[in-house]
Amino acid sequence: MKAITFVTQKGGSGKSTLCISLAVAAQEAGHTVCILEMDRQATITDWLDHRTADGPEVAQIDATQIDLVMERLAESAYDYVFIDTPGVDSNGTLSAIRAADLCIIPCRPTPADLRAFKPTLAAVYRLEKKFAFVLNQTPPRSYRIRDAADGLAVLGILPDVNIVARNDHQDAIGVGQGVTEFNPKGQAAGEVRRLWSWIERRMQATGQRPAKAAAGAMGKDARKHVKAA
Repeated sequence: MKAITFVTQKGGSGKSTLCISLAVAAQEAGHTVCILEMDRQATITDWLDHRTADGPEVAQIDATQIDLVMERLAESAYDYVFIDTPGVDSNGTLSAIRAADLCIIPCRPTPADLRAFKPTLAAVYRLEKKFAFVLNQTPPRSYRIRDAADGLAVLGILPDVNIVARNDHQDAIGVGQGVTEFNPKGQAAGEVRRLWSWIERRMQATGQRPAKAAAGAMGKDARKHVKAA
């Protein structure tokens, strides 16, 4: 099992939406996925309330539960656990970073966002975690994208795809879908699939490929690991 933490101490970065669509893309790629939601805004829980398709599994947890929940999930059949953190600096956020095999730091190409990720990056460095920036909610074309990418590339890893602000993202969330389900042939879906492929390769490069779960291993049997914590 691998853990991917979505983290930035900046609200409005699109962290939860990105987490949802990447989790669905990972599931479509054949992986079993659980999302742990630590953000009290409960965007993912609300999304799940409108969802009719099976998976990914979602559990809303308190920051104090993260260590115990991760210990329980280590015994489960999940390939990946995605952790959605609140947009604040807290002990819970630090615990989520500590639990991660990879931290994803979404960042919009704005001066405020480019300043706001510094505490997040400091925590990631301090805990010696692998990380990658993702330029999120970008305009289709702008000098800001190039300038932001150049600046972030100096500080860390940046994938070769940006997530452009497109209506499909919010429309998909509203009906309980990932963007790759909502409009499979759309540009937003293509960007998310490319980003997931990049993340998957990055995870495999650590030398530990997540084991595929047997068919039917999800559901009540796997959810009990979260609930038990």
